[in-house]
Amino acid sequence: MLELKNLYKTFNAGTVNEKRAIEDLSLTLEDGEFVTVIGSNGSGKSTMLNLIAGVFSPDSGKILLNGHDLTNLPEHKRAKYLGRVFQDPMMGTAATMGIDENLALAYRRGTNRGLKVGITPKEREEYREKVASLDLGLEYRMTSKIGLLSGGQRQAITLLMATLKKPELLLLDEHTAALDPKTADKVLKLTDEIVNRDQLTTLMVTHNMKNAIEYGNRLIMMDAGKVVVDIRGEEKKHLTVQDLLEKFEIENDSMLLAD
Repeated sequence: MLELKNLYKTFNAGTVNEKRAIEDLSLTLEDGEFVTVIGSNGSGKSTMLNLIAGVFSPDSGKILLNGHDLTNLPEHKRAKYLGRVFQDPMMGTAATMGIDENLALAYRRGTNRGLKVGITPKEREEYREKVASLDLGLEYRMTSKIGLLSGGQRQAITLLMATLKKPELLLLDEHTAALDPKTADKVLKLTDEIVNRDQLTTLMVTHNMKNAIEYGNRLIMMDAGKVVVDIRGEEKKHLTVQDLLEKFEIENDSMLLAD
């Protein structure tokens, strides 16, 4: 489904602020895999997602999604293939527009919109049913402006928007990090339900080792812009936070020795 082939990305090349964010990164995701991604600050997690989404272009290497070469495709042209939820609940939505209007925008993502009626009665009912499935009572507030919702409500709607038209790849960039623990847990459970129900191929970046272990069927650890640990199947099921901490320390020690 997703192939990253020998990606490199350096910021501010040739200056005193040069930073090599991604170095010879290769990764393959199978159709329907739910992969959690962990690593220290600066390990390249978010840069990898931004390269896939088209926010940045790689210096070299290739990005293939279900046979489509996305490497040089502009960000807006990737929209029809990707769904994305950001860390900041204020991103990914139009704050001054209603819940229904935001869902309509998401539904039309990557298509020619033309001069049709904004939201048809049939679409309005479909959106209401989708929002009702979140179990947040927001189906009674479909015209409420998104900016008036709480962070958790907004993130749940953003998740719904990102998966409304089944994307070929769902990117979750620490999408619960800005929420309180109770709300974060609810959004994570909702994420797991949607991903498993629709069999979405998913990359979820998180700093929370417990969540990285609990969710998904595969876990990768990044360091210095590349994948250094890749765990799946039965090994992942029996993984503990202590196991991960030990792997983390081993990788950090090996990097120090390499330097």
